[in-house]
Amino acid sequence: MELEFSGEVREWRGPAPYHFVRVPEDEAEQIQETAAAVTYGWGMVPVTVAIGDTTWTTSLWPKDGSYLVPLKDTVRRAEGIELGMVVGVRLRIEV
Repeated sequence: MELEFSGEVREWRGPAPYHFVRVPEDEAEQIQETAAAVTYGWGMVPVTVAIGDTTWTTSLWPKDGSYLVPLKDTVRRAEGIELGMVVGVRLRIEV
């Protein structure tokens, strides 16, 4: 499954700050249809993500009926991504 969307970069301040892009509702519904087949626990969904020229593997975090795409610091630096920016995201889920 491959999805493309845009979203705002947000910060979650926990014990360590994390940066995320929230998956829009329509795409989240598509992911939920296949999540049970690929999740490895706690609803985490393994994905390959691409933003700009940078591609990496991570897992979507389930949150409030949607998912969050975590943005690694190395990705944010490589792509010049800052808090509040809207970025284009490409996701691939191996089913």
